[in-house]
Amino acid sequence: MREDTDKHGRFLGLYVEHEQALRGFVRSLVPTLEDAREVMQETAAVLWRKFDESIDFRPWAFGVARFEALAFIRDRARDRHVFGDEVLALLEAEALEAAELSAQEEKALEQCLEKLTPPQRTLVETAYAPGVRIDELARASGRTAMSLYKSLHRLRMTLADCVRLTLHEKEETA
Repeated sequence: MREDTDKHGRFLGLYVEHEQALRGFVRSLVPTLEDAREVMQETAAVLWRKFDESIDFRPWAFGVARFEALAFIRDRARDRHVFGDEVLALLEAEALEAAELSAQEEKALEQCLEKLTPPQRTLVETAYAPGVRIDELARASGRTAMSLYKSLHRLRMTLADCVRLTLHEKEETA
């Protein structure tokens, strides 16, 4: 029983970590948002049924999602709005590339956030936490909202430059 709970926890952690990229990938392969929801449900069910901790989760999950999307499309092949195999292959390649770039950007952003001073990092993390209102944060910190917006703008520009530089350096070493 404990082993099942541990396995379930590990699966959920991996699924949640990759769900957004997986959802974007699936969305790029099927015509509508509702179709993507349906494919994602089936994908999640298959991933859970076949979960094996010894595999590299992300590529495996994308492969399962691809097969589920293809099965979904084949089941609806009579619909004239379904993409052909060539278009689907192009969309898949683009979606995989976009998902990989997004993952690289996220890693670069994490590295760049670590380079900020502790007060800068705290400001960014606090300002972008769910439900935070800038006017309330400004009042609590004894600043004007405009001053806070300007500080956040400068930090966003610093982070954007750092991410671009980090990705460019990674590209050059690859």
